[in-house]
Order: sequence, then C-alpha cells, then structure tokens
Amino acid sequence: MLNRRHIRIKVMQTIYAFKGSESDDLSKDQKFLLFSIDNMYNLYLLLLSLLIEVQKRAEDDLQKKQKKHLATAADKDPNRKFVNNQVFQFIKEDLSLKNAFEKNNINYWDLDGEYVEVIFKAIISSDLYHEYMATRVSDFKEDKDFVVDIFKDIIAPNDKLYDYIEDKNLTWLDDLPTVNTTILKQLRKLKSNPIDNYFVPKLYKDDDDKQFAIQLFRKTLLNTTALNKEIDLKTQNWDSDRIADVDFVLLQMAICELQKFPSIPVKVTMNEYLEIAKEYSTPKSSIFINGILDKLVKEYEADGKLNKVGRGLM
Repeated sequence: MLNRRHIRIKVMQTIYAFKGSESDDLSKDQKFLLFSIDNMYNLYLLLLSLLIEVQKRAEDDLQKKQKKHLATAADKDPNRKFVNNQVFQFIKEDLSLKNAFEKNNINYWDLDGEYVEVIFKAIISSDLYHEYMATRVSDFKEDKDFVVDIFKDIIAPNDKLYDYIEDKNLTWLDDLPTVNTTILKQLRKLKSNPIDNYFVPKLYKDDDDKQFAIQLFRKTLLNTTALNKEIDLKTQNWDSDRIADVDFVLLQMAICELQKFPSIPVKVTMNEYLEIAKEYSTPKSSIFINGILDKLVKEYEADGKLNKVGRGLM
C-alpha cells in the first residue's frame, strides 16, 4: 500500500518537526515516524468501514419504509439492488477486515454517524445511483463498477468528509491521496471470489521498505553536520534566510540518499525529491533543489564518490 515517495514524505515531516542535533536520542522520534506511518493504515480502514456503514444506512432506510403505517407498494417491495451489492457484501463479510477493525478500534462512525448520512444522501441523489437503480438485478461487474464510481466521484472528493478527516488527524491529509488510490486499486482488481484477507493488504510492500524509512531518517539526522556543509558550499551566494526550511530538509535527505544508499539510482533520488518539493514547498523550490543536486552529482562522479551498485543506477 505504501510507496517510497510517501515514505520519504513521512521522513521529511518528522525531520522537519525534529529540530534536533546529531547527539540527540533518535528513538523517540523514530517511534513517532513509525507511528505516523502505521496510522495511515487506520485511515484506510476508516474509509473501508464507511462503505459498510453506508450499506447499513441503506438497509435501515428500506426497513423503515416497509414499517410505515401507510407504506406504498414500492415501500413494501423495495428495490434491494444497492443493499445487496456484491462488493458491499464482500467487504462486510471479510473476516480479516473485521479483525483489523477490532484490533485498531475502528468505530468512529458510532459517534460520527452524521457523516455517514452526508455520504449516503450524496450517493442516493446522484445520477450514478439513479442509473444503477433503474433495474432490480445486476451482475458482479455492474456492482463493482458502481462502487468504484461512487468512491471515485462521490466519496473521495467529498468536502465534508475531507474536513472530518482533517479534524480527526492532521497527518491523514497527506495520506489521503495514497489511501484513496489504494482503495480504488483494490476495488478495481476485485474478483467475484476474493480470498478472505483481500481487503487487508500489507502496509509496507516488504521489510526493505520499513528499513528504508528507518535508515533514511537516522542517516540523515546522524550526518546533519556533513550534509549541511555540502549544502552551504553550494549556496554561498544565497542568503540562508531565503532558503525554505522544507527545501533544506529535502536537500539533506536527497544528499544522504546519494551518499548512503548505493542501491537507489541517482535519477530516482533526483526525481522523487523534485516531485515532493513541487507539492510541499515553494513554486521555485524544485528548480533550486535540482540545481544544487545536479552540481553535487557531477562533482561526485568526477571525484569517484558516487558509489552506486548494480546496473543502470547512474
């Protein structure tokens, strides 16, 4: 679920908040970094649980209409296509997902049900819903396409849900694009006979990614003096106050990758930090960072200091 760019962003945010020195005990802040990454999984679970709650809300709506004193024929024999949607049922019945909800205390909607109502009303008032409910039966493909579309076009861009997520956990806003993309991929790849733990993907692709997060964080902070010297030598004509704090952290991390991570290609490091700068810093930051890194790479190559292993890593 987690890609390396997002890992770099998490490390950047932690270093930016750290403001420490090489002599400080890093264990506390490393623990915060890993907690911040792990907490991303709770956002994933939260949004999947929202789909379950929306289906439950639809079921409750049908039951209330059937019990009305003056129930109409449509109330007594409702179209159950939405509540019987096979994708909703798969998510609802996934035992591993149920265990993950319990383990991580994902019970937000018990207290914040008004947001379930917001999403439910947005769905049933949409053209997507009315087109889907025009018939009373569907196959798996139609059910899946419908859930993909409502998540992509109604749930993910909902402003009130966005505000709710921001209020619950500020770091979740940075996680939201990755989590939404993960859920959409899961939904699109869903088969009609999913395995039990299909909706509980691994947070890290493998243990190497987790170690990358830890090592990038620790090596950047433990080599602060040397990394700052490299930056200072390349920014002598710059007033230090003009360099954005985020740019400084990104340069520290990028130079650390160039020097201390021989298996990561130079182009990957360059491209990743330029993209992060475009998203998290000033409009001109990527140009500034590119200029500094380009000069350093050329110097390292000329001096034989760019020790990359493997083919195609330059």
